[in-house]
Amino acid sequence: MLEATKLADEELYHIVAGELKRQENNIEMIASESTAPIEALELSGSVFTNKTLEGYPGARFQSGAGFADQMEILGVERCKALYQAEHANIQPISGSTANYSVYAAILKPGDTVLAMRLDQGGHLTHGSPASTTSKFYNFVSYGVHKDTEQINYEELEALAIEHKPKLIVSGGSSYPRLIDYERIGNIAKSVGAYSMADIAHVSGLVAAGIIPSPVPCTDFVSSSTTKTLCGPRGGMVLCKAEHAKALDRGVFPRTIGSMHLQVMAAKTFVLKRAATEEFKQTMIQTVKNAQHLATCLEKHGFRIVSGGTDNHLVMVDLRPKGITGKDFQDALDYVGITVNKNMIPFDTEKPSITSGVRIGTTAISQRGLKENEVKQIADIMNRVAQNIHNVEVLEACKIEAIELISKFPLYKEKFDVVSI
Repeated sequence: MLEATKLADEELYHIVAGELKRQENNIEMIASESTAPIEALELSGSVFTNKTLEGYPGARFQSGAGFADQMEILGVERCKALYQAEHANIQPISGSTANYSVYAAILKPGDTVLAMRLDQGGHLTHGSPASTTSKFYNFVSYGVHKDTEQINYEELEALAIEHKPKLIVSGGSSYPRLIDYERIGNIAKSVGAYSMADIAHVSGLVAAGIIPSPVPCTDFVSSSTTKTLCGPRGGMVLCKAEHAKALDRGVFPRTIGSMHLQVMAAKTFVLKRAATEEFKQTMIQTVKNAQHLATCLEKHGFRIVSGGTDNHLVMVDLRPKGITGKDFQDALDYVGITVNKNMIPFDTEKPSITSGVRIGTTAISQRGLKENEVKQIADIMNRVAQNIHNVEVLEACKIEAIELISKFPLYKEKFDVVSI
């Protein structure tokens, strides 16, 4: 792999080689990251890259679609079976595009949407002022209880009754607890609104049956195909059969033009892989690791947002340690552990600084790390937090982190991308 690139562009080749080495030697704990299988890497660079298509199987705007039609139909059927959905569209090129597609399917400019606040667990595309979505639609935000840091369903319902939104969005990018999709779906119905669950972060956990699925009680379900689904960088949307035509129009032509067929092929493989017992066990361990990490960090004096986690991510309040999210992120990166600074509910710090970090366990679980290794990582994190500017201690932590992760190969298969 990459033999031709090495000959044609050695400079670029060595950049890719450096990234591979970084991933191999790094303890990856950014909650939105995972490791795509070799098959997905191969398919993402396959000859489908050469093909341009718009439209849907049997109704394309370009000829030469025979094999692409077969592939998309196979991917859609696998997606529907995996999530027990009535309809699926796997053309969106990201989780954000998946969300835009739902908006384009059912909303008009100026329509009201009720969604979760970004700084309390939501996502940029859920109406953050920093996102263009807030310019097209009238977003009203709900949040979490200040004491429990879990969704305030009473506030959500009161806002729905007051504002009569066209759409209610659930899900987010930094919410560690289960979401009562049925309750939100019922609130939406009671005010004549559509409901959409954004499961981009927990899609793999839903597919494996580890946490409840929103599919039975929600009109639309959007997702990325990375994160816990552990696939290529793409998106997809599920919906009830009654919304199928509207959704397909929302995807094409309202949101995207030609699709990324090579990534669609990789999605199609990953949707098969996610139905295996091996994948299910990885997802089970992912949650166990996250819960154990929360317990270990709490024993070290970190405050765990909402008191724990039900999924793959842990939200950590660093104020008891007297450090910021940016400080901790940068120090951990130095020792070879990647997390991301993240605002916590009711944070008083700027988004560029933050009082917390978001930590995920998907990537380490894929590599085979379990509770004993998670405890060791928590111990390293605590020493880093206590010695943010102590280079000698950080260097020792770096050696320990590399020794730990080197026991768990990034790819168990032979993977000769580079020789460094």
